[in-house]
Amino acid sequence: MSDTRRLQVLRAIVEDYVHTREPVGSKALVERHNLDVSPATIRNDMAQLEEDGLIAAPHTSAGRIPTDSGYRLFVDRISEVRPLSRAERRAMDLLAETTDDHEAMLEQTVRLLATLTNQVAVAQYPQRSSAKIRHVDVIPVTEMRTVVIVILSTGKVEQRMVTLAEPVPEDSLHTIGLRLSEKLSGRPASAVPLPAESLMASVEPALQPVMAIIANALEGVLESGRVDRIIMVSTANLAKSGGDLGPSIAPILEALEEQVVLLRLLHEMQQDRRGVSIRIGQETSHQSLAETSVVAAEYVSSRAGATEPSWASSAQPGWTTPQRCRPCGPLRGTSRAFCPNREPQRVRFTADEL
Repeated sequence: MSDTRRLQVLRAIVEDYVHTREPVGSKALVERHNLDVSPATIRNDMAQLEEDGLIAAPHTSAGRIPTDSGYRLFVDRISEVRPLSRAERRAMDLLAETTDDHEAMLEQTVRLLATLTNQVAVAQYPQRSSAKIRHVDVIPVTEMRTVVIVILSTGKVEQRMVTLAEPVPEDSLHTIGLRLSEKLSGRPASAVPLPAESLMASVEPALQPVMAIIANALEGVLESGRVDRIIMVSTANLAKSGGDLGPSIAPILEALEEQVVLLRLLHEMQQDRRGVSIRIGQETSHQSLAETSVVAAEYVSSRAGATEPSWASSAQPGWTTPQRCRPCGPLRGTSRAFCPNREPQRVRFTADEL
């Protein structure tokens, strides 16, 4: 059997199984695909593919389905991803035009990813390791309360309410805000604790107790942001395929809810030459995700020229060929896609040699 025909047969099996959700037989391959050989020849080719571990019989049947290795060979031969449609591109453009808040944009981007893939979508918030402090402001709310606002290079804005020990004039709070910005602008947001001595020395002695309270609150804001967080939407897409997954759906749902598992997996994945990372079945190294595939690509936040690497994913229930997973709008860089159901869908890729 030639390697070219072997790949053609494998491709046909993958496409038919993804489309029909049924094991594929040699007769069906001859009828649906222009392979220019007899059913007997196809059966010999399938026997060789099975011996190579690329396809398998799920039960006593003439049909075969792809194995993890078969999917891997198929995916590795993909040369390009189908371009976004005009409607899909417009949806991304509208997202960029109508959303100013960084976190809201990220959440809407993940929802858009779930809509485009019809899968569970997951995104990791930008990591603070590369975010820098751009500006700090201190604004009075009442005589005894003020709000500390910090703006990061990623466009993210965080704030915290602070209770003062005694009333402080508004101009004094404004001065403290100016000094904080002067001392901390350009400093990595992950660099805590803050330089307390330098901050204290930047204001007159009478304002140093107030500076200590506000700096401590600001440090708390930055410290809380160091924890890795993820956004996950559309788990209902997984539930829709519960019949195909059977009892395996419960551990998949548990794994998706366990952020530590997801974050570890995302950090383990490495992008290939196409800027995409794909794990299939047992390649996830997590038994609870053994019935899934994961497609991912890195994104970065491009606001204000910042490059903030992080991960996003779309989770697809079942053994299907990985779907498109690409950055959206002004958030671009890494996006990852989980494929955890057994609801095969139509292939959206073109491939050479397949």
